Amino acid sequence: LSETERKKYQSFSSDYFCADEHNANLCAELIRIGQKTATCSLNVWYESGEEPMPTVGHLQVVVDWNGKPICIIEIDSVETCKYNEVTADFAHAEGEGDRSLKWWREAHWRFFSAECSELNIEPNE
Repeated sequence: LSETERKKYQSFSSDYFCADEHNANLCAELIRIGQKTATCSLNVWYESGEEPMPTVGHLQVVVDWNGKPICIIEIDSVETCKYNEVTADFAHAEGEGDRSLKWWREAHWRFFSAECSELNIEPNE
C-alpha cells in the first residue's frame, strides 16, 4: 500500500469465510466475482471476545481454505440484527444459494445451530 493508503487503512486481516473447505472456496470465488457483497456471523462470537467486531474501513485479504489470497475487501458498513429480522435484500447480497430469503434462512439456521451446539447454547431467532 502507498503511504496515503496506509494512513487511511489502519485495520487489516487475512482470513477465509465459512467453516469448511468447500464453502470457504465457494465464498471466496463469489466475493471475487462480486456476487457476494455481505456476510453475517453469530453475535456471541463478538461478545465473547473470540472475534473482533468488524469495523468500517477494515481491509481483509480473502483467502481460500488453503490460505491462497483471492481478493481484498473493505468493510463499508456494519449492522446487527436478529436472525428473524434478516431481509430479502441482505439474503440476496450474501450471494449464496439461489439468493432468496427462504434459502438463506434454511442454510444459515443449519449453520448457526451447529455453531451454537459447539458453544453449548440454544439457537434462537
